Amino acid sequence: MLIVSTFALLASVKGMAAEENAETVSRRIGRGNPGIGQQQSEAGRCEGCHGADGNSSDAKIPNHAGQYAAYLIKQLGDFQSGARKHEIMTIMAEDLSTTDMADIGAYFAGRNIMNGDGSGDRQLGRNLFVNGDPARGILPCAGCHGENGKGGIAGNVVYPVIGGQRNVYLRAQLVNWKLGERSNSPGGVMNAEAKSLSDDEIEALVDYISGL
Repeated sequence: MLIVSTFALLASVKGMAAEENAETVSRRIGRGNPGIGQQQSEAGRCEGCHGADGNSSDAKIPNHAGQYAAYLIKQLGDFQSGARKHEIMTIMAEDLSTTDMADIGAYFAGRNIMNGDGSGDRQLGRNLFVNGDPARGILPCAGCHGENGKGGIAGNVVYPVIGGQRNVYLRAQLVNWKLGERSNSPGGVMNAEAKSLSDDEIEALVDYISGL
């Protein structure tokens, strides 16, 4: 059995944002072993799609760099149970144990947090992200995902990192939420939010969020 030392654990997170304190980093990584998770990622070909550093080279495939391990664990569990559907990910997740999921999640959580280049900073997208639209009952994205889109944990709910996520992937997910083709957010909140957005608003939002 592989034993990863404290020094190896620290090395695995050295690239994370400098402003994050040890407690924040610990919460992001969770209970998994990032060293074993790296081996799992390599052997299970996770990095073949999501990148060795957690940044994918395909716009349709999400970045996992710096993503909360608990969020990745939930998604893998949802692929296993059928709560979330994806032809490839269902196969990839089907034989993972809860320990495997925690280790893989910890590995990607310890990568340098995904960041955009700010190129999609449109007023419409920024306004929806920061303020929402109270008249239509649309909540600000920043209220859950943070002002920089880097997510967080509140109680038992994990809000994923979305700032710096792939533009095409974000668009696809918002459309899937809107159409009800994806429905695994807590309390169905993302379905409710996405249904209220126009196509132009979705475009503006994903441009803004991917640039954070």
